[in-house]
Amino acid sequence: MTSPPSHLWLNALLQALQFVQSTWLGALYALGITDDSHGAPAWPWAQRIAGENLVIDVALARQFAWMLAAIAFAVVCLLLAVCWRRAWRWLTVAAIGALVLAPWPSPQLWLTAAVPTSFHTSPTGFTVDSIARGARIYSAQCATCHGADGRGEGPLAATLRRWPPTMASALLSRRADGELFWHVLYGMRDDQGVTMPGFLGRLSDREVWDALDYMRVLSASAGMSAGGSWPVPIALPSVAVKCAGRPDRTLDAWRGNQRVRVVAVDAAHPPPFEDPRFLTLLIRRDDVQATRLAAASVRKVATVATRGTPGNVTPLFGTRADCVADASEAWQVFAQIAGASASDLAGTEWLADRDGWLRALAPAGRRGWADGGLMCTTSTSLQVGDKSPARDPLTATLLEMDGDPVRFVKGGFVH
Repeated sequence: MTSPPSHLWLNALLQALQFVQSTWLGALYALGITDDSHGAPAWPWAQRIAGENLVIDVALARQFAWMLAAIAFAVVCLLLAVCWRRAWRWLTVAAIGALVLAPWPSPQLWLTAAVPTSFHTSPTGFTVDSIARGARIYSAQCATCHGADGRGEGPLAATLRRWPPTMASALLSRRADGELFWHVLYGMRDDQGVTMPGFLGRLSDREVWDALDYMRVLSASAGMSAGGSWPVPIALPSVAVKCAGRPDRTLDAWRGNQRVRVVAVDAAHPPPFEDPRFLTLLIRRDDVQATRLAAASVRKVATVATRGTPGNVTPLFGTRADCVADASEAWQVFAQIAGASASDLAGTEWLADRDGWLRALAPAGRRGWADGGLMCTTSTSLQVGDKSPARDPLTATLLEMDGDPVRFVKGGFVH
């Protein structure tokens, strides 16, 4: 889910490949050489560089990098030979030597089939609203084959020539967003025929993107049920936020600046105190009576905490968090991410890093962060519960999170 430090060069290579291909596509579109497909420039070739293969085969990635370096060196030598006539022979020999000595992995290993939407990205922003819409679409159109839990065991799965794959895996992270979009619309087939029907004419482009958003949440939920962790990194869903005495905003406004703690609250689990180490977002059930009880509980706790405190003295425990997610579906969405039922979610906490990735979870009904920890980590990082006795569990989790950032590879490319 995250790449060890020794693979930083690989992430840089993948980023460069993504940038070059995307820039080249944009240039072709600007020149009118390629058309658009579903609202974005269409990839005009039947193949693209298979970054996903480079991720799983580091030896292949190393050979590919050396091949690119040799080609670049040869091009520079030939350009110099044109400008510097005295040394053109030596420069030509150097260029030829670099090409001869370079490793040349088979194109079948580093090229893969592409579709016109291979480089499309989702326009939804991965919001609570898009996930909720996607849940309804998935239930109506996809669950009969893929199963309500995403395990590929729906009532019609056995009628297909090939069983649908389980989402309790890294399936969604191994495919580019645009290619998933294409396969949902146009279906999939092999040499023997159709393996998955397409939904062109039944679903709009936006509905397909919404369904893919929900599938990411479903993948996290299935992973929690199967192994107690998320199979791939999952972003913190964006949502409208209301804070007392401050302008409304979206959660995206916090991304890139500060860590975010998300807390599920109700009457029995009042909002926590603010913590300067992160911003706190509260989610509540879409229940008027429950909201009123929670608000009454907050007022009661605040009164007890500040009773008798002089106006020029800061209360011992600070102030309670008051920024609330303004979306009725937030409770259910975060319940699925936690792999918990909606009725048991209150008291659960999540931590997101500054880049907007959900990283850690403290389930409800336990000892808080003493039983919580990172859900997405490298094999070389500290394991959950491997915390220094000199630090409290939450501080230890924050240090682990900052020291082990997500280097997420989606479809072979860093996103």
